Amino acid sequence: MTYPIAPSHQRPCGWNAWLPARDASPPAKDSMTAELVVVGAGYTGLAAARAWAEARPDDRVLVLDAERLGEGSPGRNSGFMLEVALAGDASTDELERMSKLNALSRQTMSRLRRQVEHHGIDCQLQHSGTYRAACTPGGMAALSRYQTFLEAAGLRYEQLGRPDLETRIGTDYYEAGLYSPDCYLVHPAALIRGLADALPDSVSLHEHSPAVSVHAECNGWRVNTPDAEIRAHQVILANNAYSRALGADASRVTAIYTYAAVTPVLPDALRARLIPDDWGLLPAHRLGCTLRSTPDGRLMIRSRYSYEREADNATIEASLADSLTRRYPSLTDIGLEHVWGGTTGLTHNGAPLWGTIQPGLHVSAGCNGGGIVKGSFLGDALARHALGQAVEPIQHLFGKAKWMPPEPLRRTGFRLISTLERRRAGLET
Repeated sequence: MTYPIAPSHQRPCGWNAWLPARDASPPAKDSMTAELVVVGAGYTGLAAARAWAEARPDDRVLVLDAERLGEGSPGRNSGFMLEVALAGDASTDELERMSKLNALSRQTMSRLRRQVEHHGIDCQLQHSGTYRAACTPGGMAALSRYQTFLEAAGLRYEQLGRPDLETRIGTDYYEAGLYSPDCYLVHPAALIRGLADALPDSVSLHEHSPAVSVHAECNGWRVNTPDAEIRAHQVILANNAYSRALGADASRVTAIYTYAAVTPVLPDALRARLIPDDWGLLPAHRLGCTLRSTPDGRLMIRSRYSYEREADNATIEASLADSLTRRYPSLTDIGLEHVWGGTTGLTHNGAPLWGTIQPGLHVSAGCNGGGIVKGSFLGDALARHALGQAVEPIQHLFGKAKWMPPEPLRRTGFRLISTLERRRAGLET
């Protein structure tokens, strides 16, 4: 199977559309050399480039990205920055491991917050906490499991009933929920643009420069883009599932598209009722809807999935509108201002595809929705690993990505499982 080198998007990213226009960095051209090439200017790639540059400030580091910054998957993120483990990672049987993961997440979040403050990145970063909520028996069971984990791990939370949730997030759709203070909300496109602008001087970013091939040579590696041939001693693949086209193990990671939509700025009276304070909600059920407010008074919803290719956005728009108005009937006549798709790398067991592929060629892929904080930690750790430094035991903490069957079995399996899970999820979607 031939794998694409970058995702394709039918519509621009709504987050990026609200930001001032910026000039893209120049594409890579002609013959170039570097000590390190990082493929992918997402949270993982930028963290890796920064860690390398801080350890070896005299080395030349090149970061290549296939798209314009803010339009790629990092800018299409929902903007949740979790200080503790994802709900899907939670396990009362492994509290010591989870405690270490939570500590690493907090350290990474603290480092990101310091970068935002030090460089004056205007990305609407706010310590809002996050809600999880459920409205069906399956969702309630998942919520109960997460509550059990929070209690066992000694993590703070608040238990909420339907009236509490209606007061906090403006809807009586959910039967019950939990509030955790361990989360920040951010404007993801503004954050990724700001982190790129704040890279050390030894790091050069080249947008609209997809890596089309990576080849071993006697003294290192050759990376080709449409307009450049780059020779480097080491290469880090930080382009998630699209690392498969460049040498990563295609049997352990696949590309999944997810979809988001956002309303226009709500009228003042409606905004006061639905957004008394800025808030974000993650689903208790894995196929449920992510919801959040924005500081300028919009509501965003993220839901629906497709395998490897982006689904028709018009169909997705109608489906997301239905999910949103079921929760907020008062939005029926408001409509949606932007709808967009984005990709994530998925592994069968939720563990990352991480480490050295061959001497000098390294990969971090399969973030599995962990997004900003988890990706940043794994990128930083991979750069330190490539430099020969001691790093945290990644496989012990996160596990190892499991093998998945080849096509067409994988596609068929995804469709069958997703159809079954969607039926079980019911009104959680």
